[in-house]
Amino acid sequence: MSVNKVILVGNLGKDPELRYTPAGAAVATFSLATSERYKDKSGEMQEKTEWHNIVAWRQLAEICGKYLHKGKQIYIEGRIQTRSYDDKDGNKRYITEIVADQMQMLGRVGEENGGQTRAGGESRQSRPASQAGGQRTPAYEDFADPPFNPDDDIPF
Repeated sequence: MSVNKVILVGNLGKDPELRYTPAGAAVATFSLATSERYKDKSGEMQEKTEWHNIVAWRQLAEICGKYLHKGKQIYIEGRIQTRSYDDKDGNKRYITEIVADQMQMLGRVGEENGGQTRAGGESRQSRPASQAGGQRTPAYEDFADPPFNPDDDIPF
């Protein structure tokens, strides 16, 4: 048995990009920054930021496209996936991304879009947004145009 589960809490590096596949499935892509603070050998505080490529599908993608914006703090659950693609010069590139299953918007109560949102769009306080029941998340090979190419835009 194996487990592929990722949990991240971080801030969006840019507004999500919402696209639709030729088959009509919504897909949202965005970058998420997570930061770690620690003391170095000399006792000074240091901060290290990691950037994660996030991909959400279907109803969760539409929610992300509608409610998330650059700087927003969110909680994401999903799985890690590595895929390859050919860049515009024909070179094979590899990308690692998080395929989101659930998302929760964080922040203070009363902040814009605070709280949790279900995939159907209704606001709840007990369940995070997730993809519609039991549907298989498509693989990139299922579509002619992959939704995220890291050469398109650098988030920092």
